[in-house]
Amino acid sequence: MKSTSALSLIAGAVALAAVTGFAALNEPSGGGTAEAKTAARLPVERTSLLCPAPGLSDLSETAYTAFTPSGGSGGSATAGSAGLLSSAKSDDKSDEKSDDKEKKGKSEKGGKDKPVVSLKEPGKPATGEASGADSPALIGTATGRFAPGWTAQQTTTIEAGDGRGLLGISCTVPDTDFWFPAASTAKSREDYVHLTNPDDTAAVADIELYGPDGSLKSDVGEGITVPAGSGVRVLISTLTSKAADDVTVHVTTRTGRVGAAVRTADDETGSDWLTASAEPAGTVVLPGIPADATSVRLVAFAPGDDDADLDLKLLGKTGAVTPAGHEELHVKSHMTAGMDLKDITRGEAGSLMLVPSEKGRATPVVAALRVVRGKGDKREVAYIPATGPVGARATVADNRSKGSVLSLTAPGAAATVKVTASAGSGGGTPVSKTYKIAAGTTTAVTPPVPTGLKGTYALTVETQSGGPVHAARTLTETVNGIQMFTVQTLPDDRGTVEVPAARQDLSVLDD
Repeated sequence: MKSTSALSLIAGAVALAAVTGFAALNEPSGGGTAEAKTAARLPVERTSLLCPAPGLSDLSETAYTAFTPSGGSGGSATAGSAGLLSSAKSDDKSDEKSDDKEKKGKSEKGGKDKPVVSLKEPGKPATGEASGADSPALIGTATGRFAPGWTAQQTTTIEAGDGRGLLGISCTVPDTDFWFPAASTAKSREDYVHLTNPDDTAAVADIELYGPDGSLKSDVGEGITVPAGSGVRVLISTLTSKAADDVTVHVTTRTGRVGAAVRTADDETGSDWLTASAEPAGTVVLPGIPADATSVRLVAFAPGDDDADLDLKLLGKTGAVTPAGHEELHVKSHMTAGMDLKDITRGEAGSLMLVPSEKGRATPVVAALRVVRGKGDKREVAYIPATGPVGARATVADNRSKGSVLSLTAPGAAATVKVTASAGSGGGTPVSKTYKIAAGTTTAVTPPVPTGLKGTYALTVETQSGGPVHAARTLTETVNGIQMFTVQTLPDDRGTVEVPAARQDLSVLDD
């Protein structure tokens, strides 16, 4: 089954392409050659983000929040702009079934664009909303002082029926290569790959699937055309005849670039977004497992030619421990490995770190966690992919007065971070608080809330000192007696870019 969605363009300027600076041509005094200067870090001047089409249900209600941190590397000398636009609603063809390869990648382009979110100033979130199954994907571009650290959150609530749950995603950066462990082609699952093309020319993508026994061969996932400014949904179970509980999805592009995300849905535990794992690495960190998780499943994949032997470390409130009965995981090359960790946190929030075992080499892997809270018909699911550290700064939008938990993990050396709650979208004064995280631990806190908060707000985490910190935000909303939740990781926002110093060479002007 495949379906398509229209893309909406984001108003103003908000796309993620960093400007690397320029060099002026000046004749050096005295006829000498100018000396090269040390490279500098400057604010990015343009940033792009892509939000996938949110709904497969007429009951879906979606909130959008856009935000750029104020101060710091904000590039305040340039006015710039940022926002989200929505085109005409797309034609949802999710009920059509076809194995015809010629139909893959077909999309419906939108009509006249109209704003969904328009950011007026850094430091204050802007919000928008959409309803129903045919809400389109969004493309966003921020420029000037709005570009450094610009982020957008898409949060969808589906109260009942197919795919019920709280589905949250930090809108993604366009790229050419994505890994998604923890997807599935099991009969109880309905997982879609969403591809969004921000550019003016068509992109061509390939989708590869890997199960516990290796590649799930299929020609249908090859050469998927994603038209310019459009989105495409692909139901991954139509790409293979094999049903597998744990599947790793690999998305690459032959031409162009796309935003990619996997929208999962389970008959019993609801639905959420699965975002891409961090780039393959020998050691990976998966932060922010809720204290009351009733089931945690680890899925890992080794994309290289070597097997990976990994030791598991649970980083809790007081330190790192090896989970009893879950000490290590062997991941064969090009095969997906899964491990049921059950209620690994046992009432204490934590993070999982995978490190090369003493008997193995540091083989790069990608990984993700499938986390379930609640019991029986009150269960709800979310996903935590391996993620990079906060670095200089990271931000997550759409926090409410209640329901947010921020997890901070220092897998190596101790660290100190500053957490700033922005002004509210409807009013409120920013508040900051400093947290110290001991080495090898996870600190889960109720984050600060802006004074006089009205609306929603953003959380910005900045590393002050010490080692790397990994972070995640859990957002919970109780609907019909179910604690629906979603988890977003906070990698470095890459709000600055290293600009190499230029040395002028007038000899290139000689005949």
